[in-house]
Amino acid sequence: MAEFFPADKLFLIAGPCVLENDELNLRVGETLARLAEKIPGGIIYKASFDKANRSNRNAARGPGLDAGLEALARVRKATGLPVLTDVHTPDQCAPAASVVDVLQIPAFLCRQTDLLEAAGATGKPVNVKKGQWLQPEGMRGAVQKIRGDAKTNNRSRDIAVTERGTFFGYGDLVVDMRSFTLDLEISVMVRGDAFIDGLRGLEDSYREHSRELTLDEWLARPLHRRILDHVARLTAALR
Repeated sequence: MAEFFPADKLFLIAGPCVLENDELNLRVGETLARLAEKIPGGIIYKASFDKANRSNRNAARGPGLDAGLEALARVRKATGLPVLTDVHTPDQCAPAASVVDVLQIPAFLCRQTDLLEAAGATGKPVNVKKGQWLQPEGMRGAVQKIRGDAKTNNRSRDIAVTERGTFFGYGDLVVDMRSFTLDLEISVMVRGDAFIDGLRGLEDSYREHSRELTLDEWLARPLHRRILDHVARLTAALR
């Protein structure tokens, strides 16, 4: 089975925010398909069939479930790219999963138990966005709802957690760089032995070219240096 969220390669989720006409959808898809050849982890084409969280009730929301899935199927066939779309209610998960490669949970819905469980029940990879009001550790519950318990079979196991920053209610979105590390820890929890073994191998290769930084040395660093370390980790894949 294809791995849509490789931990050791840069990958992108990109596309029009909401589905437009076929000409635009395909033009974006063809451009992304050419770009994907240069991205180690590939590109997942993303477009929503319904933007159900618009602040303006009269804003354009998209073509709807049926027409939207048909449009995504055309993009997938024409470009060869895997496709991703948002789901907003439990009843949308199964029909969407029959067409797209990845389901996405919007940030505002990342605690909706019925939706998360329905997405996990499809067995498809799931990208769940962290709510802007939620601490990174709070995403553990969202991931557990998608995976189910240890006795549950055929549920989603390829799960990504997307950092969305933190919104304090004053019109400012703040991205706390510490969140990337905490989100990764949650991803490690859900990946399983094969992923962890691969991650350990990658860590070993890093250690061969590094000097050990002890916990005491790390804690003795000023706070701004610790934050800069996370910024460096974030941008490392772009070098």
